[in-house]
Amino acid sequence: MFARSVQPDLVSLFSSTGSDPLGLFLLHVDGTLPSDSFIHLLNDSTSLPAPSPPAALITAPSVYRDQHADTSQGHQLNQTVLHIQSPTLRKTFIQCPPPVPLVHASLERSVLGLKHKWLHIQVRHLSREWSFDVGIVDKAGRQGVVRCSTFQKTPQLVRHRGGAPPLLHLPLTFPPSSSNPLTAWSTITLNLATFIPQFASLAAHAQIEHDRGDLYDSFPGPAAETGAPSSSASESSRSHQLPLPSGTYAHLAFIKIYATCRLRRIWLSNSAPITRTPWEFELYGD
Repeated sequence: MFARSVQPDLVSLFSSTGSDPLGLFLLHVDGTLPSDSFIHLLNDSTSLPAPSPPAALITAPSVYRDQHADTSQGHQLNQTVLHIQSPTLRKTFIQCPPPVPLVHASLERSVLGLKHKWLHIQVRHLSREWSFDVGIVDKAGRQGVVRCSTFQKTPQLVRHRGGAPPLLHLPLTFPPSSSNPLTAWSTITLNLATFIPQFASLAAHAQIEHDRGDLYDSFPGPAAETGAPSSSASESSRSHQLPLPSGTYAHLAFIKIYATCRLRRIWLSNSAPITRTPWEFELYGD
C-alpha cells in the first residue's frame, strides 16, 4: 500500500478529528447484536452525539483523580474520538488496510508496507476486555501477528492451522484505579522490531501447547473451532504451518483494533519515544 511511497519520519494512520478518519480502514461489527456492537464517533467528555437506536453506550468506568478524591471520570478529551463497543471482540473491529479478495490480491495492496519501527496508539481504557493485532514482516517476507490483549495472562505463541501466520499473544495491562491515574487515556508505544526474536524464543513452549490443542482460539468466549485436533490432523496441520519470522524487521503489514475502547490517534515513527511528540499528537484533557 505504501511500500513504494516516500515515507516521512512520522506517519499518521488514524486521527479521530480528521476529515475522513476511517478512510483507510475496514469497519466490522457483530450484526447479531445491534444494540451492543457498533463503531461510532463522539465527543469523549460528553459522549455525544449518541449512536443511532437501538445502539446503547456502555457506562464509562470511574477513575481516581488523586489520593483523596472520589471516583470520577478523570480528565477527558474535549474532542471527537472513535468509540468501538461490543461483547464479541473477534467480530467488532477496524482494520487497516482492508483485506483484499484473493482474486484481486497483490502484495502492495494487501499490506501497509510502512517501515517505521515505532507504533503509537492513543486509547481510552473502558474496563472491558480489549485487544489489538499488528502484522509484522521480516526481511525474508515471513509474516507474524502480534496480539496484545487485556485478558491474556502470559506470553504464548500460537501456530495456526490452515496456513495463517503464527500469532504471538502478549498480555496488556492498564494502570489500575488503585494507582490513582488522572485519566483513563493512555498512549501505547511498541517497538515493532523487538517482537521478531520473540517468536523463536517461545517456539519450543508453543509446540508443547500445540500438541495439547488448546491454543487454536485465543479470544475469550465461544471458540470459532471446537474440540482438540486428532493426532493425524495435528501432524497434517503442522506440515502446513507458515515459518516463523526471524532476523531483521522489515515493515508493518496491517493493524487491527478490536472492541471495546475509545481511540484518538494511531501513528508510526522512526524515533524512540524519548523524542518529543509533535504538539498536535499530544493528549489534552479538560
